[in-house]
Amino acid sequence: MTPPSVGRHPPWLKVRAPGGPGFTETRAAVKELGLHTVCEEAHCPNIGECWGHKTATFMLLGDTCTRNCGFCAVAHGRPLAVDPEEPDRVSVAVARLGLRHVVVTSVDRDDLPDGGAAHFAATARAIKARQPECRVEVLVPDFRGRLESVATVVMAPIDVFNHNIETDPRLYKRVRPGARYDRSLSLLNAARRARADVLTKAGLMLGLGERTDELISVFADLRRAGCEVLTLGQYLRPAVENLPVERYVPPAEFAALGECARALGFRHVESGPLVRSSYHAWSHVPEKNP
Repeated sequence: MTPPSVGRHPPWLKVRAPGGPGFTETRAAVKELGLHTVCEEAHCPNIGECWGHKTATFMLLGDTCTRNCGFCAVAHGRPLAVDPEEPDRVSVAVARLGLRHVVVTSVDRDDLPDGGAAHFAATARAIKARQPECRVEVLVPDFRGRLESVATVVMAPIDVFNHNIETDPRLYKRVRPGARYDRSLSLLNAARRARADVLTKAGLMLGLGERTDELISVFADLRRAGCEVLTLGQYLRPAVENLPVERYVPPAEFAALGECARALGFRHVESGPLVRSSYHAWSHVPEKNP
């Protein structure tokens, strides 16, 4: 069987156009409160499904990143000043939508001394104050390796500490300039050591030229760093200026890689072409007993 051209999406990557009352309500809340979401900024293919379930990944600290990663659709340049009212607005959106699990992430803010850690912590506190039963997942940048920033975030009332490793170390210079593989591993390890009750999580994109043996080596490194939840998804080129897709990974291969990861001891693995870091995030955390 001839593999599909990397210039066209294969059938397993087709998704329905977004719509429905849940989608409309979520979009209205995001716009009214002047918030940013990764769902929109990163052109996520699951926006219809997630917004239809009244879930969203809120993006803190503006919509302009201080880095310029080859895979990312988020604008880069000089960001605006930090908005101190943003944490409360996010909490209002969470309460209005009745969320039980929310993901908050941010652009990279290398211009800030703490990389935005205090803003993450303030957002977690605001959400818990307004919606105590909502589980808070943070998807953080690497904070330039500042472990004191990791501590600031982890000691806030969060339930999941998520940091994406993105790809294997051989591809870092091309895919993730400005970041370091060992630095990302150290963040996950520091979070795990700081609070054993916080779930640690990471994600990778496939289709950028990685080999299977390299992926399995990354899985093992993540487990050694204490990472408990893993997401694996297909890289999709957001625009012509971004890195090209080297290969579309078929669903059966995602399933096999998921099994390899589970065999290494991950608590939960979400592996599939349309999987993103926050896809089905609510299912990654075990329900607490009353």
